[in-house]
Amino acid sequence: MKTGFYARLAADSMRKNRRMFIPFILTCIGMVMMFYIIMFLAVSDALKNVTGEATLRQVFAMGSIVISIFSAIFLFYTNSFLMKRRKREFGLYNVLGMSKINISRIVFWEMLITAIISVCFGLLAGMAFSKLAELGLVNLIRGEVTYDLSVSVVAVKRSVQVFAMIFLLLFLNTVRQIRSSQAVLLMKSDNAGEKPPKGNGFIALTGAAVLAAAYYIAIKIKDPMAAFVTFFAAVIMVIIGTYLLMISGSVIICRILQKKKKYYYKPEHFVSVSSMLYRMKRNGAGLASICILSTMVLVMTASTSSLYLGEEDAVERRYPRDINMEFRMNDLSGLSEENIKKLNLSVFEKVNAYSITAENAYSYRCVSFSGTLVGNNAETEPEMIKASDMLTNMRTFFIIPLSDYNAMTGADEVLNKGEAILYSYRNAYNEDKISFNGSSAIRIKKRLDSFLENGDSVANMTSSIYLIVPELEDVLSGLDVLADYHGERLIQLRWICGFDADTDAEQQIRLNSRLESTFTDGNLKENFGYDVCYMESRENERADFYSLFGSIFYIGIVLSLVFIIAAVLIIYYKQVAEGYEDIGRFSIMQNIGMTKKEIRKSINSQLLIVFFLPLALAAVHLAFAFPFMRKILLMFSFDNIALFARTTAASLGIFSVFYALVYRFTASAYYGIVSGMKEKS
Repeated sequence: MKTGFYARLAADSMRKNRRMFIPFILTCIGMVMMFYIIMFLAVSDALKNVTGEATLRQVFAMGSIVISIFSAIFLFYTNSFLMKRRKREFGLYNVLGMSKINISRIVFWEMLITAIISVCFGLLAGMAFSKLAELGLVNLIRGEVTYDLSVSVVAVKRSVQVFAMIFLLLFLNTVRQIRSSQAVLLMKSDNAGEKPPKGNGFIALTGAAVLAAAYYIAIKIKDPMAAFVTFFAAVIMVIIGTYLLMISGSVIICRILQKKKKYYYKPEHFVSVSSMLYRMKRNGAGLASICILSTMVLVMTASTSSLYLGEEDAVERRYPRDINMEFRMNDLSGLSEENIKKLNLSVFEKVNAYSITAENAYSYRCVSFSGTLVGNNAETEPEMIKASDMLTNMRTFFIIPLSDYNAMTGADEVLNKGEAILYSYRNAYNEDKISFNGSSAIRIKKRLDSFLENGDSVANMTSSIYLIVPELEDVLSGLDVLADYHGERLIQLRWICGFDADTDAEQQIRLNSRLESTFTDGNLKENFGYDVCYMESRENERADFYSLFGSIFYIGIVLSLVFIIAAVLIIYYKQVAEGYEDIGRFSIMQNIGMTKKEIRKSINSQLLIVFFLPLALAAVHLAFAFPFMRKILLMFSFDNIALFARTTAASLGIFSVFYALVYRFTASAYYGIVSGMKEKS
C-alpha cells in the first residue's frame, strides 16, 4: 500500500469520531500539563533558599508519581470507551479484507497522532502556565516572588518519558483486544448489551458488609497512629465495597422500581428503568468510578483546605509560646527544686540582658517515657511489650510534680501518696486507676479537661497521658530499667519552659539563636546537670509550616482538578456511549407514539437516578471519613474540628453545584443523540 495510507485512514477515522476523540485528547493534554507543572515545581529554582525547600521538593516529587500512576489508570479506563465505540469499525475493516495487522497499523497511527498532539500541546500549556503555578505556590507559602521565565529540561524529558510509556501500553492493550476478537463479534460489539450479574443479593450484601467494616474502622479508631497505618486498608475496602454495591445494588434498586407498578408503568419511567437494568453491570462499574473520584475530590479539598486555613492555629498548638525551651537532665538531681530555680533564673537573666521582656512564662519539670496501655496497666519495658499492642495502645507518659502544676496554673490541689490528677491528650482514659509494669496502682483523683501541652505531644503520632503526682520519685522507683536499657536511655528527665517575647519576629528569631548558643556551652551543662538543650522559636518554625501546608494545599488543588477532569470525562463518555446504544430503543418508542417531551422526561428520570446516586454515596463516604481524617490531621498539629467541619461542608456544597452543572451539560448531549440529532460529517 502507498506510504501514508494508514496514516490517512487513521486521521480520517479520528475526524469522523471526533465526538469521542476530542475529549480524550483534551484530557491527555490536561494530564501532560499537570504532570509537567508538578515536575517543574519540584525542580524549580524559585524554591531555592526557601525555608522547608527539601520538604517542598519531596511533596511535589510524590505528587508527580501520583499523577503519573493515576494518568495511566485513567487513560486505560477512558480508552476502553473509545474501543467500545470503535470495535464495529474495526470489524468492518476486517470484513472488507484488512488483516488484524493492518488494523493494528491504523491504531498505531491513531495512537501516535494522539500522543504527539497530547504531549506537544500539553507541554506548551504546561510551559505557559508553569510560571503562574509557581507564583501561586510562592504566594501560598509566603515566599519571595520572582518573575524570571524558564523552561525545565528535566520536566520536559520526564513528561515525554512517562506519557510515551503510557501511550505505548495503550497501543499494546488495544492491539491485544483486536487480535483476540473475531470479525463477527467486532461488528456486533457496538450493540452488545450486558446481562445483569448473577447473585445480585449476595454481591450487594458483601459490598455493604465491606463498606460497613470500613466505616466501623473509621469511627472506632481513636489513635492517630493507628488511623495513619490503617488508612490505606480502609480506602481499599471503601473502593471494593463501592464497586460491589454499585454493580449489584443498582440492579436490585431497578428491580424494586419494576415491582412498583404505579411508578414503573409510566412512559418516562418504563423506558429508563428497563434501559438501566439491561446494562447495569457495566453501568454500575462506571457509577462506582464516579463515586470514588468524587469522594477523593471531597476528601482532598476538605483536608488540604483545612490545613491551609488552619495553619496559624497549628503553629500555635505546636509551639505554645514564642520561645520554647527544653532541658534534658543527666539524672534526677538535675530536677531538684534548687537546681531548677537556679536554671530558671539564668534563663531569664539572659533574656533580660537582651532588653526583651518575657511574658506569659510557664515551666514545669516532668519525666517522660513510652509504653503500651492495656486496661489500667502500662507496660514500659520493651521486652515485655507485645507487637499487637504497639499499634493502638502505644502512649507517651508525662509525669509532673504537683508543686510545679500548682505554681504554673495557680491551683491549690492536694494529693496524697498513691493519687494523681490525669489529663489525656487525643485518646480518653476512663479507668479509675493506672499502674506501670504491674506495680501498685495509682488512683485517679481528678481529670483535667485541658492542659498546656508541650510541643512533643502535639507533634507525636501517639496519644499522651499527663499524670500530676505528689513526688516524681513515687513513680520512678519502678522504672529504673528505662534509665539504662542496654546502654540506651528510654526515660527522659526534662525541664520545659516557654515564654512570649514583647518584640517583632526578627528579634524573636535572633533571641532564640542567642539562647541556643548560650545554653549549649559546656560549662553551663556541667553546672546545671543537663545533657542537651532544645530551642524552638515559633517565628523561626512558622515558615516551615507555611511551606509544608502550602505545598500540601497546592498538591491537593492539582490532584482535585485531575480527579474532577477524570470524573467529568467518565460521565461524558458514559452519556455519549449509552446515547448511541439507546438510539435504537428510543427510535422504536418514537415510532409507536412516544413524543420527544416524553423521551426527555424518561431521560431525566434515568439520569437523576444514575448520576446523583454516586454523589449521594460519596457524601456518605465523606461523613464516615470525617472522624478518620481528623485523626490523621492531628499528625500535622491540626485540631480545629469546627474549621474542618465548615470546610468539609463547604467542599460538599461547592462540588454538588459543580456536579449538577455537569449533569445538565451531559444530559443535553445524551438527549441530542437519542432524539435523532446526527453528527455533522
